[in-house]
Amino acid sequence: MLVVMVHVHVKPEFVDSFKEATLENAANSVKEAGIARFDIVQQNDDPTRFVLVEVYRSADAPAKHKETPHYRRWANTVMEMMAEPRASVKFTNLFPPDSDW
Repeated sequence: MLVVMVHVHVKPEFVDSFKEATLENAANSVKEAGIARFDIVQQNDDPTRFVLVEVYRSADAPAKHKETPHYRRWANTVMEMMAEPRASVKFTNLFPPDSDW
């Protein structure tokens, strides 16, 4: 499993709009065969900061995800909402084993 953590800093006036767009994207993303899990977390002490935790079944799944209409809609919608460019970090899942997803 490939885990991608996307760190997003949103302008304060767009927090609610960002959450709405991102929840819609996540709801569609979990329907993709290549996505095992898609979590959205919001930082408690700074509600303008989010982390998207995307768990992919294969190394090529992120590229396929970025080709979907829902991802493109999300990316275009939230681009102007961000206080700075989003950043991602990739991880390899160690536990639980793949079969538990």
